[in-house]
Amino acid sequence: MTFKEFFSFKKNKMFWLNIIGMFVFVLIVVFIALKGIDIYTRHGESINVPNVQGMSAEKAMQTLKLSHLDAAVVDSCYVPNTPSGVVVDQQPLAGARVKQGRQVYLTICTNKTPMRTIPDVIDNCSLREAQARMLAAGFKLTENDYISGEKDWVYGVRYNGRNLAPEAKVPIGATLTLVVGSDNIMPVDSLYNGEEIDNADNTSADGSGQTNPDESWF
Repeated sequence: MTFKEFFSFKKNKMFWLNIIGMFVFVLIVVFIALKGIDIYTRHGESINVPNVQGMSAEKAMQTLKLSHLDAAVVDSCYVPNTPSGVVVDQQPLAGARVKQGRQVYLTICTNKTPMRTIPDVIDNCSLREAQARMLAAGFKLTENDYISGEKDWVYGVRYNGRNLAPEAKVPIGATLTLVVGSDNIMPVDSLYNGEEIDNADNTSADGSGQTNPDESWF
């Protein structure tokens, strides 16, 4: 058989019929595979994710289940003035188009107040800088407590009347008091100087307030 006869349909009919049959078979397999993938993935079918933020975790799961969606609590966070167990975030967000059976991840509120390290302001910065850093960290401030020292220099931080150590941790949003120096405050030790102590010792016993002469000089 010549080369020309090999590619001739009339001379080599079975060869070309086999080629055509294989081509048709491949097309059928590809079509069935694509159709099966569409059916398996529910191509073109989607539903809206309901809004469950603000619901309790139990109610949110029930709502998602009615929409043929799965729910999973994956995280918790502290939100002031929000009841514990309430959904504060969801992924995917409400209104997103997803397929049935998709899992929705929930974040709920916890009643445990997280702790935060106070900024490094103790004996390290001025009053204005300390106030800015405290407020930026989410803390509240009361009126300052003043002690004798360099004017407007922060010497300490107090929480509920207790002096805090550097890098101490307190609840987020706690109300703190800055201990600030002032040159108008008289040190406590100066109230009991040697001169005043001598006067107290020489006061007459009759309460008149007059000092008695030191008889050792006579």
